[in-house]
Amino acid sequence: MYALIGEGLSAVRWADARAAEIVAAIRTPFLTEMMTSMTGLGSVTAGVVIVGLFYLAGWREEFLKSVVALSVLGVVVWALMSLVERPFPPNPVCVTEGDGGTTSSFPSGHSAAVTAYAGIAWRSEELPFAVAAGFAGLISFSRVYLGTHYLSDTLFGVGLGIAAVVFAEWFLGRVGEEAVLDRLPLEMED
Repeated sequence: MYALIGEGLSAVRWADARAAEIVAAIRTPFLTEMMTSMTGLGSVTAGVVIVGLFYLAGWREEFLKSVVALSVLGVVVWALMSLVERPFPPNPVCVTEGDGGTTSSFPSGHSAAVTAYAGIAWRSEELPFAVAAGFAGLISFSRVYLGTHYLSDTLFGVGLGIAAVVFAEWFLGRVGEEAVLDRLPLEMED
């Protein structure tokens, strides 16, 4: 069993190294500038703005799903980063976190968050799924392109984002939207 796990981890490391080589080969100053500008849309600050916009627009379902999904992601991503403590890839193009920010490469919280937005858009009557999914793909790619995450960190983050939306839908269906709204320090009309 341990040998199988070791082989699996070796395959992941091999794929991560090949992805880093491919990305290094396609880097250009223009693309680097574009990716550096775009990657911030997956940050915690952007998340707060997006959730706030859902609230201000009166998009109740999108607002509640994002509050639940991003809350879960915040805890899970922080816990995994603290437990795994995977070093960042060597020689990143840019560092987008501050000194007190991210402490580990695994998993990509940016990828998890933007995938959650795309998952929320999937069933939304308000949000364009194709646009959300396109941004999620580009922002997730930017994390690998900029050398701030390995490919496996990013793919795992995508999986976490999907799982968080599935959990949010289950949770809201189980406890009800009103129960969640009653615990939030704000008023939202139907």
